[in-house]
Amino acid sequence: MRWEEICDCSHYRGQWVALHACRYDERTGKAMEGAVIDADEDLVELCSRMRTSDRKNCAILFASDDVTND
Repeated sequence: MRWEEICDCSHYRGQWVALHACRYDERTGKAMEGAVIDADEDLVELCSRMRTSDRKNCAILFASDDVTND
């Protein structure tokens, strides 16, 4: 899923999102896309679930509605 789509989705907006196989823009270093594994408003809760899951190598980013494409 593209990062802009994640941020535009009302289900994820305003939450911390765990992404697997996250791809980043080489020029800006910003997330471009990834597979959503989990999401939560509480970063501590999300990190706790990630620690106990099989998915140890994921990016955790905050999905806001002010995403810009540089």
